[in-house]
Amino acid sequence: MSVMSQHAFFHLQFDPFGQLMLTLADGSEHHGVVVVRAFPIAAPNEGVSILSREGKELVWIDHLDDVADSERPLVLQALQAREFMPEILRLNSVNSFTTPSVWQVQTDRGPTEFVLKGEEDIRRLNVHTLIISDAHGVQFLIHHLPSLDRHTRKLLDRFL
Repeated sequence: MSVMSQHAFFHLQFDPFGQLMLTLADGSEHHGVVVVRAFPIAAPNEGVSILSREGKELVWIDHLDDVADSERPLVLQALQAREFMPEILRLNSVNSFTTPSVWQVQTDRGPTEFVLKGEEDIRRLNVHTLIISDAHGVQFLIHHLPSLDRHTRKLLDRFL
């Protein structure tokens, strides 16, 4: 099977078992496909792939705007179901400046609390972007460090 370009037609739907099914322009059907972003943080609207159950690329989408209006909602729904990375908007409090520590944060999905096991669980992706992994493996994103309030930056500085 060859990789299809962004201009190829495809149709997505859920099968009776709740798995995503892809129908290609040639009529072939692929059950249990997965939609993934190549660069979920750096370029979330570019480089999206639809993979077979075995991990083979069936469709490459250069940009989400290239997807037909009828298919875009399912592509986005599949991406959201796969990706769960709340963005930290504010760090309300930290119970200790040594680890493990309990962080109380405000995210784009509401307030939450998590345990930071160690400073190595804070990864800098670039000068402005951090990913913080909690004790359960949930990843939190800080997309633009300079835009955070002074209190949050001051608390973060203790761990960076």
